[in-house]
Amino acid sequence: MADEGLRDQVRERYARAARTVARSGDGTGAGTEVRADCCGGGGATVLDDQDAPFGAGLYEPGETSELPAEAVLASLGCGNPLAVAELKAGERVLDLGSGGGIDVLLSARRVGPAGFAYGLDMTDEMLDLARANAARAGATNVEFVKGHIEDIPLPDAAVDVVISNCVINLSVDKPAVLAEMFRVLAPGGRIGISDVVAQDELSAADRAERGSYVGCIAGALSRSEYLDGLASAGFVDADVAFTHEAAPGMHAAIIRARRPGAER
Repeated sequence: MADEGLRDQVRERYARAARTVARSGDGTGAGTEVRADCCGGGGATVLDDQDAPFGAGLYEPGETSELPAEAVLASLGCGNPLAVAELKAGERVLDLGSGGGIDVLLSARRVGPAGFAYGLDMTDEMLDLARANAARAGATNVEFVKGHIEDIPLPDAAVDVVISNCVINLSVDKPAVLAEMFRVLAPGGRIGISDVVAQDELSAADRAERGSYVGCIAGALSRSEYLDGLASAGFVDADVAFTHEAAPGMHAAIIRARRPGAER
């Protein structure tokens, strides 16, 4: 029940963010200030505060200029997983916790018409927003699917790359998430994840003191916990690299790993 309560809190925070974006105006988004109730949680703007540790300011200038404004406004991540995923034309990509669809739409553009991008989210409001954004963008090689990242509704070996942007820390069963990522990856497939990660010396209590669970802090794994979890799931060549500090001793990080097999 405690886990389900946390999941409900996360769902409601993201639903509220999606409703806020949907009400933000006529779709131009210019100068609109949308408050991040989810990751970050401290009132940082999603679009206007380029120095915030969470949100659209973490993408390269011009990278999102051709996307619908609502997709950009709904970006609540802690990094840019596409910067490390090295997507190639024709690849199949899955974004865990796809939100308003920013990373799915960027992925679809990179893999081209021969490739495909899936987005998985548990929040109806975010799925509605993402599908509307895909229609605005004219993206035809995308699909947004409802489900939980601990139980991905795709078959084995369905994708070549799994990405995620500040979502795995919100899971109530992280070993299940890592195992599911491994299952849906084809042999030789890879992950390129942005997430919040704690320094190894911080206990669970230390993490809780630095921020809430729904704010992407209290539920974060430590670096060693992440590496151990990836190895237990079967991944190889795993690496966790800190990029910038989100709270004392808590860092946005890039996580890379590969499923054994011939590289795709």
